Amino acid sequence: MSPLPTTIPELVRTRIRAAVRRPARLTPEETEARVLLLRMCSLLLQYPDAELAAARPVLTATVEALPPSPAAEHLAGFAAWFAGQDLESLERHYVEMFDLRRKSSLYLTYYLHGDTRRRGMALLTLNQRYRAAGWETDGGELPDHLPVVLEFAALAGPGGGEAPLRQHRRGLELIHRALTDSGSPYRHVLAALLTLLPPPTEADRAAVDQLVAEGPPNEEVGLDPYGTYGEGEFAPPGAFVPPAPAEPTRVPPAPTSRTEGPR
Repeated sequence: MSPLPTTIPELVRTRIRAAVRRPARLTPEETEARVLLLRMCSLLLQYPDAELAAARPVLTATVEALPPSPAAEHLAGFAAWFAGQDLESLERHYVEMFDLRRKSSLYLTYYLHGDTRRRGMALLTLNQRYRAAGWETDGGELPDHLPVVLEFAALAGPGGGEAPLRQHRRGLELIHRALTDSGSPYRHVLAALLTLLPPPTEADRAAVDQLVAEGPPNEEVGLDPYGTYGEGEFAPPGAFVPPAPAEPTRVPPAPTSRTEGPR
């Protein structure tokens, strides 16, 4: 899209940009297929426990039955790998990619706000959005965990439901880039999701490059003495683990009788 003339009032330019980036109206069939794609991405990005692993035949069949699209093609690539791994390998790979790799964490507000006070407000706002739509999460994950955000998008629809995904598009781009650099098959799931969002702008690409180079915002709360988190990487949410608490002080047993005095 060519730059808008600067003579147009800022409010009008903003509305034009919003209209250009807003999802097109979908037919009922397209909406149904989109909901299924979002739910599949949500499922496939969850921890591969025994229950999810046992459902692989159903997941693979569902992916194969998706209407042809770039997103369906990406998911088919992931499903083929997912179906052929043993449970231990799946669990190990998931932990390595999403729990131990700083640039592919699934907590979206971290990429936008880092470990700052603004992140807490963003989490609260996201929870309020869910409740306003009549959806209560089970509390097992933070509201910005990508599978949770995807499930909300599937439930609430392309407009307001997908707004958090559009808001955190740069974080999603960063996760996809990190997974691609690592050669992880999970890159296919992120690629499928990104095909459902508006194309990135030049500003988006520049912001992702800056995130790669510098990491998210940081309030400098004095954790430097605890060391760095790896060359070229930044700390994920909850990366700092406090030391184990000291053993409780042992208190001598109380006298057995209240009337018994010192001897």
